[in-house]
Amino acid sequence: MTNTLARPRRFHARFALPVMCAAAWSTFNIGSALMAVSLSAQDAAGGQDDARGEVSAVLDALHAAASEANFDRYFSLYAGEAVFLGTDATERWTREEFMDYTRARFDTGTGWTYHMIERHIAIAPGGRTAWFDERLENANLGETRGSGVLVMEDGGWKIAQYNLTIPIPNEMAREVAQRIRALPGGG
Repeated sequence: MTNTLARPRRFHARFALPVMCAAAWSTFNIGSALMAVSLSAQDAAGGQDDARGEVSAVLDALHAAASEANFDRYFSLYAGEAVFLGTDATERWTREEFMDYTRARFDTGTGWTYHMIERHIAIAPGGRTAWFDERLENANLGETRGSGVLVMEDGGWKIAQYNLTIPIPNEMAREVAQRIRALPGGG
């Protein structure tokens, strides 16, 4: 009877060092690649956190400039093609239109003061666009909501759109809608 099992090949010692080096190099390369991916993810998360902090600082500066009626500082925070949406349905202003309205108000030394209660910021992949929503408190209007978009322009975050709204409790929505419809031109 013949043995049909193959005989194991003998490992030659002269191949041991190159094989071990190749295995170690492969393990090192895989480990390096995994670490690079991990560090890249950490960098991206850190970059997102940095961007959120920068966006938040712009929004804080916007509210401070408005409260101080500081026209130049206020509009330095807006993008060139910015749009401001106010609380009234007719208030859709380009940057230039909003500048005209604001200049007349700020020239009297009167701005508007909103205190941030809560803010959420998201950064788009690529890190050049951000959007936010924030709950604000105002002495005259009570709780309001600001939302909008910022873009990277001229090396910094600029507000491309700001939308100020007055949230209406659901229990009051129909009554408020009826009162708006009853106004002249009230849709």
